[in-house]
Amino acid sequence: MSPVSDDAPRDAGEEKLVGVVLVSHSAAVAESVARLATGLAGGGATAPVLPAGGTPDGGLGTSPELVAEAAHAVDRGAGVAVLVDLGSAVLTVKALLAEGDELPEGSRLVDAPLVEGAVAAVVAASAGADVDAVARAAEEAYDYRKV
Repeated sequence: MSPVSDDAPRDAGEEKLVGVVLVSHSAAVAESVARLATGLAGGGATAPVLPAGGTPDGGLGTSPELVAEAAHAVDRGAGVAVLVDLGSAVLTVKALLAEGDELPEGSRLVDAPLVEGAVAAVVAASAGADVDAVARAAEEAYDYRKV
C-alpha cells in the first residue's frame, strides 16, 4: 500500500480528522483515485487518505487485510469513511464491520460513487467535517450531473 496522505496529526491535542479509505479491486485504481481526491482537495494538509486496492499478491480482487490495515493507518479518532468500487468490495467491508473489532471505531461504509464520492469525502474531511457529514458529502455525489 503506497501512502497518499496519512500525515494528519496523531497527537491528542491536535485536530481529529476523519480518515478516508478507498477500496477497489485494482491497486492502481485505488491509488489513482486517492491521488486525484487529495490533489483536488486543494493545497495544504488534507485528511488522511489511503488506497486499499487489489490483493496482497498484486492481483485483482479485494483484501480484508489491506482494508483493515488502511483503516487503522488513517484513523485519527474521528471515524473512517470507507468508499468502495464494486459488489464484492462492499461485501468485504460489510464483513469487517460485522466482526466488530476489525476496523477502527466509527468506521462507516459509504454508499457513494468511488471517484466523485472520494473527492467530496476528502474535501469535507479535510475541512474538519465529522464522519456523518463526510459520508453525506460523498453520498451527494450521486446527484452530480455530467450532462
